[in-house]
Amino acid sequence: MLRLGLTGGIGAGKSTAARRLADLGAVLVDADRLAREVVEPGSDGLAEVVQAFGEQVLTADGALDRAALGRRVFADDAARLRLNAVLHPRIAALTAQRMAAAGRDAIVVHDVPLLVENRMGAAYHLVLVVHADAEERIRRLVTDRGMAEVDARARVGAQADDDARRAAADVWLDNSGAPAGLLAAVDGLWSTRLVPFADNLRHRRPATVAPQDGSLALLLDAAAVERLRGRLRHALGEACLAVEPSGAPSAGGGAFVVTLPDSEAVDAARHRLADAGFIEVPEGAPGNPVCRAADPGLPVILRLRAVAAGR
Repeated sequence: MLRLGLTGGIGAGKSTAARRLADLGAVLVDADRLAREVVEPGSDGLAEVVQAFGEQVLTADGALDRAALGRRVFADDAARLRLNAVLHPRIAALTAQRMAAAGRDAIVVHDVPLLVENRMGAAYHLVLVVHADAEERIRRLVTDRGMAEVDARARVGAQADDDARRAAADVWLDNSGAPAGLLAAVDGLWSTRLVPFADNLRHRRPATVAPQDGSLALLLDAAAVERLRGRLRHALGEACLAVEPSGAPSAGGGAFVVTLPDSEAVDAARHRLADAGFIEVPEGAPGNPVCRAADPGLPVILRLRAVAAGR
């Protein structure tokens, strides 16, 4: 399964991208929709919210009054933490169920408004960010959604800034212009990267033939290197002791040494890395496997090293 995290600031056009990806064949898991499902009338989630915040957060017909609840938690950190303690475990369980139901060969798009704010990027094979300039987003909120300008500015200002989103983004989809441009970008991404990536994962094969350490043409910037480190640590857990660039500095960090505690950890890492999109290839020395990325947009090579082996 190829797992994509999709995010973007309010008014950027994330929902437009999500719908297009679903039309192309992706399985869409919408975090906002799941958040509504876990507090539907009659649910345990709604009962616990009422227990925590009182019946004042219910409408006359017994549904959750989201506006009333929002007023209770928006400026109260303790109240927001109580609410999150109720909602987040239920949303996480429902998300896992929906992803599992998609099937192992699916391309799953997890639409998460606060993906960057909650630092969730390492859990996905790729993070897609839909972008539009702040002033354009405010204009859309006021014009298209009827929001008061002061409220629109407050909503935009409360979210992650562009620098944080750029650092989290493997793919940056600009939607500052006409919607047709975003749709064309999504179509191109689907055919040239997402479908080949999913196919490579399914068949456990690397996307490219990477050159030797020190001669990789791709220059990875600092943010891309940190995203790679985050995914490797997420995949390998505490066994991942270090992820360091290998070869000459001119390689731009395209080749890495992944340090693990012992040979048993190296063996376990082979399977975990394959699920994370890094496929073992038959060019490593005994005890030091080599993996290459299944992502056509990331020609990265990993060399696994066991500390206890002294290598």
